[in-house]
Amino acid sequence: MLIFVGGLLGREIAPSPEWATLPLSGLILGISLSSVPAAMVMKRLGRKRGSYVGYGFALGGTLLALQSALLGSFWLYMISATLMGVNMAFSAQYRFAALESLEDPSDFPIALSVLMMGGLVAAFLGPELGLVGKDIIPSPHGYAGSFLLLAIVILISMGLFYFFEEPIVEESKHHEEARPLLTLAKNPLFGIAVGAAAIGFGVMSLVMTATPINMHEICGIGLSNTKQVIQGHIAFMFLPSLFGGYFINRFGVGRVLLVGVALYAGMMVVALRGQELVHFWGALIALGIGWNFLFVGGTALLPSVYRESERFKVQAFNDFVVFGFQGLGSLGVGWFLFRFGWETLIWACFPGLLIAGTGALWLVQRDRKAAQGRI
Repeated sequence: MLIFVGGLLGREIAPSPEWATLPLSGLILGISLSSVPAAMVMKRLGRKRGSYVGYGFALGGTLLALQSALLGSFWLYMISATLMGVNMAFSAQYRFAALESLEDPSDFPIALSVLMMGGLVAAFLGPELGLVGKDIIPSPHGYAGSFLLLAIVILISMGLFYFFEEPIVEESKHHEEARPLLTLAKNPLFGIAVGAAAIGFGVMSLVMTATPINMHEICGIGLSNTKQVIQGHIAFMFLPSLFGGYFINRFGVGRVLLVGVALYAGMMVVALRGQELVHFWGALIALGIGWNFLFVGGTALLPSVYRESERFKVQAFNDFVVFGFQGLGSLGVGWFLFRFGWETLIWACFPGLLIAGTGALWLVQRDRKAAQGRI
């Protein structure tokens, strides 16, 4: 919902149009800065109780956002979005909880795919909440009712999470000596796992955050079409989860990452060809699928580089880097877009793709040599 509403409401209440996307940046920076504390809270309280701490931030931030919409307060909106980002740092830990529930590492890709299918619901539910609730509560620029509906959804989610059962990790594994992060970072697989997800998130955040403003405010495309493009993009972020786990098990993580980079390159080509509705549709669909392959691939690869005694430390570092890149991708997007334009923003994605593609190629070559050695 915030991807759709964030920049549009920000555009109305910001002191300058160039600041319109700052609330989204606050959301993402909230995720990044809270990723390490969230992991430590999970370690101390457990996955279930720790998640309810995150829910507290979600509900508080949403109600504060409702108040900011009623008052037309940009800075209150910034604070509320950051609080919601803190919650997302906690909910990002769900994927690790899912992996800990499994005994066979070969099941990791399938489990991640199933878990991420929830994003398909979010793809349609979030923007619809934003549009349907826009005017149900009178407010200077609308959207106060959108946050009321979001608060209700959060309460429902809290009720559903009551049925979550804490995964049991074998205690014997905790006796293994935990290595320093610097030692782990020397493993190329560590860099590829973290880098693929981080670059995937950074590029996705940059383009996705800019799209609603560029479409609606600069190109004059209608709000309904803008909403549909964002919904389609988010749907295609999670739709590949139907078969992503199978692809990883069948073709290997390296090839999946390589396809993700190729899709991002395709996104650039389509986005640079024009700024009509069809170009936004094509670019955002490619962006969504590419993100899924890079994020799921990187996450599935990560457990292979750490021991159980290192899991919270590595997971915290991974999320700090990944969501830090997401924050960098969204930070100042409004300013960059209004100053340099859409085409320059798209070209800014290229260096990240070059790095991710190099890592994916190295992994493919390594897997090929390993297969030949087995033969």
